[in-house]
Amino acid sequence: MFSFRKGRIALAGAALLALASVWAAPAPQGRSAGFEGIGRPATPAEVKAWDIDVRPDFKGLPPGSGTVLKGQDLWEARCASCHGVFGESNQTFSPLIGGTTADDIKTGRVANLMRTDYPARTTLMKVATVSTLWDYIHRAMPWNEPKSLSADDVYAVTAFLLNLANVVPEDFTLSDKNIAEVQARLPNRNGMTTDHALWPGGEFGNARPDTANKACMSNCADAPPKLSTLPDFARNAHGNLAQQNRLVGAQHGADTSRPEGAQLGDTAVQIAVAAAASSKQSAASPAIALLQKHACTACHAVDSKLIGPAFAEIAQKHAGKADYLVGKIRQGGVGVWGSVPMPAQTLEEADAKVIADWLAAGAAH
Repeated sequence: MFSFRKGRIALAGAALLALASVWAAPAPQGRSAGFEGIGRPATPAEVKAWDIDVRPDFKGLPPGSGTVLKGQDLWEARCASCHGVFGESNQTFSPLIGGTTADDIKTGRVANLMRTDYPARTTLMKVATVSTLWDYIHRAMPWNEPKSLSADDVYAVTAFLLNLANVVPEDFTLSDKNIAEVQARLPNRNGMTTDHALWPGGEFGNARPDTANKACMSNCADAPPKLSTLPDFARNAHGNLAQQNRLVGAQHGADTSRPEGAQLGDTAVQIAVAAAASSKQSAASPAIALLQKHACTACHAVDSKLIGPAFAEIAQKHAGKADYLVGKIRQGGVGVWGSVPMPAQTLEEADAKVIADWLAAGAAH
């Protein structure tokens, strides 16, 4: 599966580079090299900024290094709030670490994946390439600040994860020079195969695919309807989905503030109403605008618990304690609302004070 995905990415990257080279060619005086009056040629630096994927053969991996100990410090400061101090992921996400053994490191196949009675599937049980870990952390983490980790930071965090899984020792330094050696110890490195020959071509030895279906062209059965729904207890558990998606694209999110079957009807109307309500709410409260600006809403909702407590709960517990709340917002902490730690926040003190004043006054919305 990874080869297919990476192949597609490679083709897309090659096409993008080819397109960039065409755009970079000299254009007649007064005319755009692309569409008239639309856009401009992509610069080599802009193309390079998009071309950041790392392949299983480690092509695209930038130079750098990071120690397990540095990774532990970064993990506790920027990752543990969602993924747990030891990769157990608290009550929020699926565990990253666990389920692998010393024998798995020797064989390259995780034995627990073959058991039907094993209770979980952790990331380190499933992942087959170190490049997958490195690439995903680099592109998407931390959740509230993706791409904010340097290459050395990513090496360190990856090294710490591998140490938690006993793949590398505590004094290990992961780098672009030795990552291939680490790949040879990954517990499930042999767990992904191309023997199924799902995609024809020389890459798979021209083996015959395991399916030979033909598209139905006559007397075809009616296509079944495709529906999705949320049970009543799950609706609005994480806020109104219609307000949490972009206003473009195919997936806009259901209006989960209303019961099933009581939607506004036209999806575009739902989106417009949700957007208007969100805009009105932000305009009415500078604090809410700041909560969105600083990604506080990634972990907190106004009236319901997400990863952290609802703003309404905080307001009730700490009514009138604006100075205390400023300190907690900026310094972070753990234990007041459970075992999920909140990392220290980097927002300016003035912004923290606006949010704290709003909370101390009751978190009106």
